[in-house]
Amino acid sequence: MDLGIGGKSAIVCAAGTDLGRAAALALAGEHVEVAITEADEARAGEVSAQIQAATGASVTTVVCDITTPGGRAAALAACPAPDILINHAPGPPMGDFRNWSHQQWLGAVEANMLTAIELIKATLDAMIERGFGRIVNITSQSVRAPMANLDLSNAARSGLTGFVAGVARYPRGADVTINNLLPGTFETGPLRAYIETNARNEGIDAQTFTARLLGDNPLQRLGKPEEFGALCAFICSRQAGYINGQNILIDGGNFPGAL
Repeated sequence: MDLGIGGKSAIVCAAGTDLGRAAALALAGEHVEVAITEADEARAGEVSAQIQAATGASVTTVVCDITTPGGRAAALAACPAPDILINHAPGPPMGDFRNWSHQQWLGAVEANMLTAIELIKATLDAMIERGFGRIVNITSQSVRAPMANLDLSNAARSGLTGFVAGVARYPRGADVTINNLLPGTFETGPLRAYIETNARNEGIDAQTFTARLLGDNPLQRLGKPEEFGALCAFICSRQAGYINGQNILIDGGNFPGAL
């Protein structure tokens, strides 16, 4: 299927993460001109090379911390008029909420809520004027079902969800949408760390903890980043123009709710 976004431009934030990389790869595969951001220079080069090898597309690489004003300015300087914006930032660390300082709470809100809001503010009106835009915020299944020891993430991402619920209804009559993608248990570095840390704390092996984590998941496996990337690209497509203001859970059916 031709998604109808070839030739469009995109900023993909934190593309050095597993899911950010998958999103960038999928968009580049649709002939979107991709600008990626990544704080680690070596990882940025690795991702850029991988995208070019897989798709033949050229990639604009911005080495920056997207959670800072300077990082956001650098990303927008490299791609000043994006048609597509993929908001993503590494999640805050795990731990007991009793141990987090006020500053750590502010850091989580800055990274996983305000960074996306600032980028939406910087790009939304121009998308509306051009008559096309797709904004996708990569959040987490924890917005629907909070996860133990991830209180910083649970809170900050829920704040972004509330913001998007209102602002997504603002672009009247333009082909501009804002949606959230809520990944469940995917094969990513952070999930491996989550499994290893919690398994160690409970005195069990990682395989046993993973089996329990999957629980009643109908597919009984972890998600693959490329599956996430494909969905992200589709949400950015012309065909998905009537999907707006939604929290789209991609978790293999793990969440048991009817709505």
